[in-house]
Amino acid sequence: MKIRRPTPPRRPILIRSLSIVVPAYNEQTRLPETLRRIEEYLAGSAWTFHEIVVVDDGSTDGTVEVATSFGGDNPNVRVLRNPGNRGKGYSVRHGMSEARCEWRLFTDADLSAPIEELDKLWAAIERDGSQVAIGSRALDRSLIGVHQPGIREGAGRVFNTVMRTVVGLPIADTQCGFKLFHSSAAQDVFSRQTQERFGFDVEILFIAKKHGFRISEVPVRWNHVEGSKVGMMTGLHAFSELAAVRWNDLRGKYR
Repeated sequence: MKIRRPTPPRRPILIRSLSIVVPAYNEQTRLPETLRRIEEYLAGSAWTFHEIVVVDDGSTDGTVEVATSFGGDNPNVRVLRNPGNRGKGYSVRHGMSEARCEWRLFTDADLSAPIEELDKLWAAIERDGSQVAIGSRALDRSLIGVHQPGIREGAGRVFNTVMRTVVGLPIADTQCGFKLFHSSAAQDVFSRQTQERFGFDVEILFIAKKHGFRISEVPVRWNHVEGSKVGMMTGLHAFSELAAVRWNDLRGKYR
């Protein structure tokens, strides 16, 4: 007699709730316009619930006051504060770990990738069934409106080549600060993240791939904005962090 296996329950309807995490260090000038544009976008979107999480990384200007003032009595705007200046990686991990919604995007405070490009990430999620979707400048460079200085753009290409050799990620642009995670992926990935500076992007994508989450890389519009916090030494340090990711993996830290 053939035993019939029970039919698995249908997947529940996706509740499209969204957390947008904005790491910020000395961003009092750019932050008000950034928050205004995000709120304007969300007001006309199909997300059923949203929140904006600003993570202050030990700013010495009025970043916290600006973010708090923008939130006012709006419970959907929260400000988290790091214990001092810990780095972008720490800030993103802090915000993504404290986020409340089913989908969690982190984006740069200068909105170098316009917030409207989130529509492309979501389209990839629906098309591919992915749990992670990331913006990419490398897949279609015609979408770049304002390029980085030549030396930085060249260094980025070298970094990606070295990254593929050392870490083995088949991704054209790991460093674009525009990434969307399902909450299940976010919980697995960011609880294992160890890098706190600008090399963290490679690490979180490596962890996501290692844990079997599907990643969609999506070409997005992007513009270089003056005032970057990434210096030459910071960029060079990111190369050493590639070796740290490989070493952590060999030691089983990402299991």
